[in-house]
Amino acid sequence: MTVETTRMGMADSKLGPGATSGPVGSADGQGTGEMVKGTYRELAAEVLARPARLGAVRLVGVDGRAGSGKTTFARRLAEELQKSRRVTVLNTDDYLDGWAKMLIWQPRLREWVFEPFRRGEAGAYRRYDWGLERLLDDWTAIEPPDVLIVEGVGSASVAMRGDLTLSVLVDAPRELRLRRGLERDGEALRPEWERWMASEDGHFAEDATPESVDVLVDGAPMEAHDPEIEYIIGTIGWTAGATLGDDPVSRPDGEEQSG
Repeated sequence: MTVETTRMGMADSKLGPGATSGPVGSADGQGTGEMVKGTYRELAAEVLARPARLGAVRLVGVDGRAGSGKTTFARRLAEELQKSRRVTVLNTDDYLDGWAKMLIWQPRLREWVFEPFRRGEAGAYRRYDWGLERLLDDWTAIEPPDVLIVEGVGSASVAMRGDLTLSVLVDAPRELRLRRGLERDGEALRPEWERWMASEDGHFAEDATPESVDVLVDGAPMEAHDPEIEYIIGTIGWTAGATLGDDPVSRPDGEEQSG
């Protein structure tokens, strides 16, 4: 089954299974848009209904720029899937070389994890220590799960698409993503964040991720919903409508640990 065929089970464009809609404000706040909600329960069911492409493992890519909310989204989807399946979540920040080489994790995880899983074998990986600024010497073994969620920039890029059972892109306004990052990492890292965001701009300009993913997600939703069980879906050309003032620290929709 091709990627295009499997997407046809989703409601129009990037709406996702089990979606419900209602009137909401548009990106400019004029109230002309249409809100569409998805549920993690229905999305988990969609993952399990689709074929595995990485050996017997269903691989889910949760892509998005740093600070967009993809870590939170991946965690909530994993919690739903774990009710009936063995699930592993890998954060691409753990397999980088610091702030350089945004996609260096891809060849590493392909060699260490993806190809062994394709063969039905266990994999192993080394984590990057951000304090020591190097890969740790110790290897961590990882058995093939039923579902592997890879969360990070490039997880739904062209190099990954052939193995993906489901792909997601989470987005949020630039100023909001930067604020989330600096609140987590500190103002001293603003230059690194700004360079990273520029690299993201280059990556997404070259990779047609929004047009290729199965689900687009608003990582800074203004609409009323239950964030533990629901998410707000975007569409092609959509711009998240939240502003800095719409995202207080108490909101559960921001990034929790990693960009």
